[in-house]
Amino acid sequence: MAATTAVGGRDRVLWREWARSLDRPLTSYYLILGTGVMLIALGLVMVLSSTMVNSITETGSAFSVFQRQLVSAMIGLPLMVIASQLPLWIFRLVGYPAMIASVALLLLTAFQGTEVNGAIRWLEVGGVLVQPSEPAKLAFALWGANILARKEELKELTEWRHLLIPLLPGCGLLTLLVLLGSDLSTTLVLLLTFLGLLWVVGAPGKLFVGMFFLVLGLAGIVTAIEPYRITRITAFLDPGADPQGAGFQSLHGLYALGTGGIFGVGIGASREKWGFLPFAETDFIFAIIGEEFGLLGTLLVLVLFGMLGYAGLRVAFRVKDPFSRLAAFAIVTWILGQAMINIAAVIGLVPVTGIPLPLVSYGGSSLIPTMTALGVLLAIARNEPQAQKALAARGPSWVQRALSWLGLDNVVASVHRRSGSTASRRTTTPRAPGKPEARGTKTTAKHKSGPVPAGDRPRRNRRR
Repeated sequence: MAATTAVGGRDRVLWREWARSLDRPLTSYYLILGTGVMLIALGLVMVLSSTMVNSITETGSAFSVFQRQLVSAMIGLPLMVIASQLPLWIFRLVGYPAMIASVALLLLTAFQGTEVNGAIRWLEVGGVLVQPSEPAKLAFALWGANILARKEELKELTEWRHLLIPLLPGCGLLTLLVLLGSDLSTTLVLLLTFLGLLWVVGAPGKLFVGMFFLVLGLAGIVTAIEPYRITRITAFLDPGADPQGAGFQSLHGLYALGTGGIFGVGIGASREKWGFLPFAETDFIFAIIGEEFGLLGTLLVLVLFGMLGYAGLRVAFRVKDPFSRLAAFAIVTWILGQAMINIAAVIGLVPVTGIPLPLVSYGGSSLIPTMTALGVLLAIARNEPQAQKALAARGPSWVQRALSWLGLDNVVASVHRRSGSTASRRTTTPRAPGKPEARGTKTTAKHKSGPVPAGDRPRRNRRR
């Protein structure tokens, strides 16, 4: 009985210590950083493992595809670090130009894009294929958060038209341009981000019901226009009906997960990557993780995405700035929504959509914007009230030191001061007009018994 009590007391102490560690000022920051780095590292390992066979067949080197993914990670890492150190007002300024650039690139892709696997989603830039719809997700998240934040600051979110305009037309324009490239999965992610932003600002339930039926109608129209999507739906309902055709990819994804069991067949020992599972390094990399690392590996991926989502929502609920709250929630909705769609397609819960697993799947067009979005989340986490105090106690950051070395710290401070003074002018109440005081007259201070001449005021630092 005493031993049981001792064990129970020890468990309670460990639980209290763990709960106390979550209350530290920079917990959100380190959770986002740790889970993001772990997912990126896991993705590099799995891209190497899943592409070795095809790389040897095509180029004679087992590392050719992995090297391209490694280069993308090396480009995304400094962008993530720099974004994590930037002040938040920069992201508000970047939203509009990023949205305009995304629309221009998607328009260019619709008319001058390169067709890959029957879809025109790619744009060739300097001999490299890029997918403009991926950075458009980050652009829409920042632009939409800035739009709604300004309306919230001006107390304009009480009417439904202020909730939807210009957010709905902007989202509609992006989704239309993305659908021109036959990319329904990215359209779903953009719509999820749009609905997430509306939910944060407290949109009424009727609006969500209307948007839900609008999305269903749009999906039905797009499915009816493209015959291959009807084939995907029939293959989803019964993949065994056409095992060598439409149901081939879904069946082999399930074969990979079933072969892995609990502990997996071992890293690099996948059988499905030997030409059986199409797009093993992109759409179905989760199946290769399940085959090589088993159920434990797939649960680890789910836990990492769950911790990333928890940390992002924790930041969204703790910050005071409306833009920070909206941007954090939009980025979390984008990343977690895309991850859930990908994993659901692999395990057979939804039709195959062709969407990558964020931070894990192969593709620099997806990896670099997602890593930059993680940097934005880290910057927002640094602006939690308690985190700001903890960082202020440490002294200036390396970005502030670098700006001071370049002589740009005063310029940035003046711009930030101007933006803050403009906001303060909007919120302050003007004073009542009064008569101007004549120059040379002595001012008086108020006292309980009346005004006190300036010469008779007590000095605070008077020696006794």
